[in-house]
Amino acid sequence: MTARFFAPLAGLGLLAACAMPPEGVTPVDLVAFDEAVASIGCDLVGESDYLPVELQTGLTREQVIQTAAFRVASEQAVKLENGGVRLITGSCAPE
Repeated sequence: MTARFFAPLAGLGLLAACAMPPEGVTPVDLVAFDEAVASIGCDLVGESDYLPVELQTGLTREQVIQTAAFRVASEQAVKLENGGVRLITGSCAPE
């Protein structure tokens, strides 16, 4: 019974490990995304957050949204109750 209980939980880790960056987003873009989100306070919620991240990274709005979703899927960000995303790695890591 113990193995049956933990088997679904093991799959969650595999899903996170299989998360792929959005098409057209390079490793350099991912670093720029992280730095840009950190520069605005680590939360990506509304227009006042998306626009500076787009300007700093050169990514489109859709790429920023997809990159945020990728960071959540790879457990490098968490969803917020207000619908936004909080980066939780690098300088945005919780203390």
